[in-house]
Amino acid sequence: MSREQARLNQDVRDSSTTSLLDIEVLKKFDVAGPRYTSYPTADRFVESFGPEQHAVWLAKRGSGGLRRPLSVYVHLPFCNTICYYCGCNKVVTKDRSKAAKYLRYLEKEVQLQTKLLDDPSIAQMHWGGGTPTFLSGAELRDLAQMLCTYFDRSSELECSIEVDPRGVSEESVWLLAELGFNRLSVGVQDFDREVQRAINRMQSEAQTAQVIATARAAGFRSVNVDLIYGLPKQTLTAFDRTLDKVIALSPDRLAIYNYAHLPHVFKPQRRIDAADLPDVDTRLQIFSLAVQRLTQAGYVHIGLDHFAKAQDDLAVAQRRGRLHRNFQGYSTHVDSDLLGLGVSSISALGPTFSQNVRTLDEYYDRLDANTLPTMRGIALTDDDLVRRNVILALMCHFELAFDSLEIAHLINFREYFETELQELEAFVDAGLVTVEGDCLTITERGRHLVRAICMVFDRRLRQQRMRASYSKVV
Repeated sequence: MSREQARLNQDVRDSSTTSLLDIEVLKKFDVAGPRYTSYPTADRFVESFGPEQHAVWLAKRGSGGLRRPLSVYVHLPFCNTICYYCGCNKVVTKDRSKAAKYLRYLEKEVQLQTKLLDDPSIAQMHWGGGTPTFLSGAELRDLAQMLCTYFDRSSELECSIEVDPRGVSEESVWLLAELGFNRLSVGVQDFDREVQRAINRMQSEAQTAQVIATARAAGFRSVNVDLIYGLPKQTLTAFDRTLDKVIALSPDRLAIYNYAHLPHVFKPQRRIDAADLPDVDTRLQIFSLAVQRLTQAGYVHIGLDHFAKAQDDLAVAQRRGRLHRNFQGYSTHVDSDLLGLGVSSISALGPTFSQNVRTLDEYYDRLDANTLPTMRGIALTDDDLVRRNVILALMCHFELAFDSLEIAHLINFREYFETELQELEAFVDAGLVTVEGDCLTITERGRHLVRAICMVFDRRLRQQRMRASYSKVV
């Protein structure tokens, strides 16, 4: 073991003794479970909820005078290379003409969706994928113009996009700013060359730094960097060097995701040798080190794998009790509706969720028939609504006042959740949760295990424990 490795191991052990990141406690509760970007989770959606049901709830938006803000997500699935770790719905191709066809059909879907809207004004827009910047400059411009035709965009619109620094020029970044984008999310994953070779994503620090610098020069309000821990060939020492480089770039937000190795679900992952993955202790030590380094660098740990500078909108929203969580992760838009466009995209309208078909052929066939491409969804029961509010409160704010649920849903919290409160005793005994009076609080130590704590309240998971396709909670 090198001297640097020994120092890092000791630093991680020291951070564990501060009671915030106890590796043994993390291991004890590190089960597989949902990320809770929704409740119920997407694997509980049913095919009996189809285009007709989605259309009904889309038309109901704003009924009763309770209009909620609307966010739009646009899924652009194309990539020109394959990253072995990726579990996104994507189409890997060198044929740029496929994007042109997809955009034509995307406009068909927008027409079908928006004709049911009584108010097309939107508060937020996000383009994800895939790699949205797979599109040419002209296609990016045409797509932005098309969406402007059907949606009303205010000057305060939060408009974000995911980019791959390997294929984004300075001109492209300036074009995105011209088109109204003000938030940029940059994929990095890891700067170590051995790791990059193992995941088939060779990306230089210079490329990444150039994109971030250009985004700032172009006036972007916020830059996010994505990292992943638990990748093949990762070591504590090498990831520490990656953290050095990322902290030097000073992004406004960071997301550090736990790699979920599920080769039976995601075919590209079959190219990763499981023997190259870090063991459980190393993976948790890497996570612990990341929390320690980023906290020391002045970032606020928002929750799960998200960090932000103290002045960033996410951190401000959390301090003000206005943080929300949806299919894009943490959001400042409280309790907004979400309209998903494109293959596999998910919508959240009132007390419903719905998801589009996953393949291009199905998508095109549905739209050729002038049918909404909804594949499945779910209408929430009264019980789902109660549990969704519990899980959202814990995921976003780490505490829950019983009386707020009792007033909103006309229940007695302790009676309604008698079984769950008993199951929480294991977390209470470990110092991860406190239940005092009529308030449940996740402690500082417990914040890293919030997914496991939320699972206690997941009735559908208890009834059907299908966790094989979930990632570990840490």
